[in-house]
Amino acid sequence: MSEERKAMLVLENIHKSFGRVKVLQGISAEVKEGELVTFLGPSGCGKTTLLRIISGLTKPDSGKVILDGQVINDVTPDKRGIQMCFQNYALFPHLTVARNISYGLEVHKWKKERIKERVEELLHLVRLDGLGDRRIEELSGGQQQRVALARALALEPKVILLDEPLSNLDANLRVQMRATLRQIQRRVNISTIFVTHDQVEAMTISDRLVVMNRGRIEQVGTPVEIYEKPNNEFIASFIGYVNILEGEVKRIGKGTEPLVVSTQLGELEILSDEKELQVGKHVYLVIRPETIRICDQGEEGETNGFQGTIASVTYAGSTVKYGVDIDGKELTVDEYDPTTRGIRSMGDRVRISIPRNVHLLKG
Repeated sequence: MSEERKAMLVLENIHKSFGRVKVLQGISAEVKEGELVTFLGPSGCGKTTLLRIISGLTKPDSGKVILDGQVINDVTPDKRGIQMCFQNYALFPHLTVARNISYGLEVHKWKKERIKERVEELLHLVRLDGLGDRRIEELSGGQQQRVALARALALEPKVILLDEPLSNLDANLRVQMRATLRQIQRRVNISTIFVTHDQVEAMTISDRLVVMNRGRIEQVGTPVEIYEKPNNEFIASFIGYVNILEGEVKRIGKGTEPLVVSTQLGELEILSDEKELQVGKHVYLVIRPETIRICDQGEEGETNGFQGTIASVTYAGSTVKYGVDIDGKELTVDEYDPTTRGIRSMGDRVRISIPRNVHLLKG
């Protein structure tokens, strides 16, 4: 985010075990005012347990949950100033849309006139004007999701928690609702934690990502930082498709000169700002499929060019994903606009060019 904002939620060294299973092992992170942070990781990494600890539904074994400067470990869920949207929405089927949204306001004894005003504000915010009298069963999945969001926002919480809120929607509606959620979140400027295992969803909706694995945080950063400069092989492989080439540094370039890395494919020239590399150092090259170029027929290609054979073809409309076999090592290569460029066939001989500017991990 461009301007510096205060930390609205701070997690300090959170630990949680269930029996002998260590679910969270020293989680420390923060969410700034108005920021949308996604906790991302494979199933079982601890992200939902962490969300429940933040909301007050589960107590940590140790560590602190700090909201707007105050430790809230012993504060009950209803008094934390945090609201959660559950995966299954948890709406009341016997109540109307308006009554679902107003339920929490009624419990907190808001005046009837103010409740009515607040419900109308929220219906307009989530683009459900005129649907207050509808029953939940009469709404589409996307509309139900927006009712759940409006209900969570009703009490003007300091932080809102979204636990895989789009997982019950079909693919096209998920894409639409990502944009809608982001627009609403920005409009109300509320600190938001989004939990998902969907990498694309996380990349498109977040200000920052917190990538988790086995109860620990592997890396925190913007979507661009996480995608282009992953800290380790797990993150590189988990966030999108990736080719990992193992190699050894053969020559260190002087100044702006590239270094040379020996790999299974042959020697590659690599541009790297890594300062601690030495000749003989074991490294891994993180090569995204969209950065590899299939050269046109008759074209000599650029530096780092290799001959290969198309081993697999996966057509996905705007993209074709090829598996290109190069001396027994198969690389995944994405080629866009197949309508114009045509689709290559299995067995075709091709020349590929690997870019010099790739991310490098020390072995």
